[in-house]
Amino acid sequence: MDSSKRSHWSSRWAFILVTVGSAVGLGNIWKFPFMTGTNGGSAFVLVYLACVVGIGVPLLMAEAMLGRRGQGDPVDAMRSLAREAGASRLWLAIGYIGIVGALLILSFYSVVAGWILEYTVRAVGGFQGMDKAMLGEVFAGLLADPLRLVAWHTVFMALSAGVVLGGVTAGIERANKIMMPGLFAILLGLLGYGAVAADLSAAFRFLFHFEPKAIDAQVVLAAMGHAFFTLSLGMGAIMTYGSYLGREISIARTSLVVATADTLVALLAGLAIFSFVFAQGLEPAVGPGLILQTLPLAFSTMPFGDVVGLLFFVLVVFAAWTSSISLIEPATAYLVEHFSLGRRAAVLLVSLLVWLLGVAVALSFNDWSGFKVFGLGLFDLLDTLTSKIMMPLAGLLIALFTARVMQRAHVESEIGLGGRAFGLWYGVLRYVSPVAIVLIFLNVIGVIG
Repeated sequence: MDSSKRSHWSSRWAFILVTVGSAVGLGNIWKFPFMTGTNGGSAFVLVYLACVVGIGVPLLMAEAMLGRRGQGDPVDAMRSLAREAGASRLWLAIGYIGIVGALLILSFYSVVAGWILEYTVRAVGGFQGMDKAMLGEVFAGLLADPLRLVAWHTVFMALSAGVVLGGVTAGIERANKIMMPGLFAILLGLLGYGAVAADLSAAFRFLFHFEPKAIDAQVVLAAMGHAFFTLSLGMGAIMTYGSYLGREISIARTSLVVATADTLVALLAGLAIFSFVFAQGLEPAVGPGLILQTLPLAFSTMPFGDVVGLLFFVLVVFAAWTSSISLIEPATAYLVEHFSLGRRAAVLLVSLLVWLLGVAVALSFNDWSGFKVFGLGLFDLLDTLTSKIMMPLAGLLIALFTARVMQRAHVESEIGLGGRAFGLWYGVLRYVSPVAIVLIFLNVIGVIG
């Protein structure tokens, strides 16, 4: 495939930074800690690490490979690859699912990121004097206020679109070169504080004192699902970013570094968060309210809690921001390449569509709370449709297309592995990944588990 006219990352490390930025998001700093807390701590972590290696990395490599060989947006890339393999055009569904799924995810992801912006501003004034009931009222008051929700959603979408408007290298790459080192610096600072002024040893025991007997079927299924979702697989972002990757760069080595960095962020965030939680004698298994209600309660009583709380919410904003950028880019690339739109017009159109749907999501918490589809509000409906149906389906199709439709020689030439290493990866993608994804899908829709 011809890549001479396509934008490319300036270096291997640039690709690593932007791909880690795509993968590192609210799932690492919000979802991973609360899932760990509600699924037995170290038992969940042990299975999660195994699943990242056994499921996440092989699929990450496959999706990046499809993007680089296809040299186009997710739809165009799959069109070229299907034609090359002599396969049905139905495989273009991978591209369409990724693009549409990314936009749907961003519509509610931006609303949640708006909550984080609200708490970041609140953290400037500190959480001193606030008890559990007051913090509950703060969050309930935010959800009940449509103007505030829409305003913060608008701010976050503007921040995200502003970066993508700059283009591949001047916008996305440059922003990640600033935000990702900043994210790691803040995270390490919070971890250092946890070691000195909180209870890092208790957090370490909770996460890493492995007890195999605590592992049950539900822990395994939950860990498998999170390992799949945490790497931004099946949303078109990795495929699009892979299409900007130079052919001299090893997809295998780069994917391993990306997965390691993404996992490291989740583990470090878990250590920092649970060191605060245990130091204040709070409950780790509180679920999704961990960072918006339990942590502010910890910040309200710990030494230098104002500063620590502010740094923590800035960290979460950075994580959400880098992920949202990657969700805008696939649809932007599609519009530019298929409809000859300028990049500015494409970004603005995509952002406007996402913003409008996000407004409806924000209103679903208050004025439109009575609107239900299959008994679900709009927020839960979009979350279910994307994370429980579209992403697993796209991941399954990626595994099947790579290992059962493409010519093996073409796959081997792109991946950069040889001999037994390639055979092992190819076998996992051909046999293990499809079964694992089907199990994840059956679990998230409630058939098993």
